Order: sequence, then structure tokens, then C-alpha cells
Amino acid sequence: MHTYLESAGFGSIKGRRELDRLVSDTVLHFDEKNIFEDEEGTLMAEFSRDYAPGIGLTVCGEFDDTGDFHPEYSFPYFKGAGVSSEEEVSLEKHAGKESFAGACDDPRVGVTMIFYLINMGEFLSKKTKMPENEVPGPVKFSALAKEGEILLPVRKDKNSEKEYRKQAQEYSKLVNAARFGDEEAIESLTLEDIDIYAMISERLEKEDVLSIVDTSFMPYGIECDQYSIIGTIITCEKVRNIYTGEHIYEMEVEICDIHMDLCINAERLFGEPKPGRRFKGLVWLQGDVCFNG
Repeated sequence: MHTYLESAGFGSIKGRRELDRLVSDTVLHFDEKNIFEDEEGTLMAEFSRDYAPGIGLTVCGEFDDTGDFHPEYSFPYFKGAGVSSEEEVSLEKHAGKESFAGACDDPRVGVTMIFYLINMGEFLSKKTKMPENEVPGPVKFSALAKEGEILLPVRKDKNSEKEYRKQAQEYSKLVNAARFGDEEAIESLTLEDIDIYAMISERLEKEDVLSIVDTSFMPYGIECDQYSIIGTIITCEKVRNIYTGEHIYEMEVEICDIHMDLCINAERLFGEPKPGRRFKGLVWLQGDVCFNG
């Protein structure tokens, strides 16, 4: 049973028998189907069905010699609406199954964003047509939240908001320069980190950390594609899973100047989400990568 099934509105699915029924429904009434060959030449397929806008289940498996399909694994997904990052993406196959992890170094975040590739079928079907030196294109980030809570926004005025945007752009330029070995940029980043640490230490004596940290994106636990996040809510909508009837919140959030979409089971969210407020929670990061092949 996938840990994040409940996030996509499948919280009432209990046990192997109910999961098998859901898998069969997805395969029989799919919205999207991709057939491809793995590295060993085995004919594989990926069936996906939306059970709420952009939210659904993908079933992966292989065909036998008689043409019968045998499901191997399934996972819930949430497809992001807009491009989150234009930075270079690298993809690597998981050791245990026919699935892929992606990595994106976006200087706005400060850490490598490792995600689960949700359009693997498209990637493998186009891989043979792509030039060897071609790098996968932009990525649409999305996330499934296991649990979360709503926070009030940090109070800002227009001048401080403009100053923050300006500083963020300058920081991104310094990080890009440092990646190519610019010693002055590396020194500037080091001094800036020292200043930030001193400022935070001083403010923590009188303020709560959540009034200082506006947004954050931090790895969580042992699995590399799970994160603890704080993000500003841009849009929010409550939708319904047509299979279970459970309600889900779909949100667009801004984290460190990166926009991504996330969903969470309404029963697992504490507080009322509204634009301008912040979301804090644990998420499984997914990515829909654009391919030109």
C-alpha cells in the first residue's frame, strides 16, 4: 500500500483486495496509456486515470507472451499546471523497479531538488528518438502532502517585498557564479551566510522562528524525495475524488520563488487554507519533465 494514497483521496482504501479493485478500475478506464520497452526489451505499459482534476493513480506493469497485462506497482500522482524550473534536470533509474528519480539544481532553493518522475512512460517512449547529448527540458513540480497545517503570513510592506525580490535575484546570480568556480562569489556567499546566521540568532531571542522564516524547503527523513516545506498559498481549491468521495485541497504554493502545486486530503489539513496564508507540511516531491523527442 503506497504511503501517499490518502493524499490523493484514497484514504478509505484498506487492504490488498480494495487496492486491487482500484488498480483494475484504473487499467480498464484509463485516461492515458503509454507502451514502451525497458532496458531488457520487455514490453511494458503505464496506465493513468484522473480521479480528481490532475490527481489520480498510475499503474505500471508488463505484458506476457500471450499479451496479458500484469500490474507490478502503482503510485498516486498530482500533475503540476505550470513550469516550476528551467534548470537542467538529470534522471536516474531506481534500482528496485522500473521507475526514475530526477534531480534539479535550482539556485533559488539552495539544495538539490530530488523528485519522482511521474511521466516515465513518455520519457522511455521518446528516449530512443532523443539525441545522446540532449538534456531533459523544464520541469513541473508537484507534491503530495501527508499532513499539513495552515500558518498566518509574515507581515510585510511593499518596500520590504521589493527588497526581498531584489536580494533573491542577486543571491541566485551569486550561486550560479559560484557553481562555475568564481572565488569572489563563493566568498560573498560565505560572508552572507555568516551575516544571516548572526541576524537569525539575534532575532530568535525575541521572536518565533516562523515569524522569521517566510518559506523553506528542507529534506525530510531518509528517503531523498521527501521534504518538509513552508510555502505561501497563491491559489486554493477544494475538489472531490470521484472513486472514494473524499475531499482534497489543491493548492499552488510559492517556495523560495519557485511555484509548485500540491494536494492534501482535507482530513489531514489543520486550519483553513486561503491565498496569502502559508502551508507547512511534509510532502513527496514529484516532477513532470518536458521532453522534445
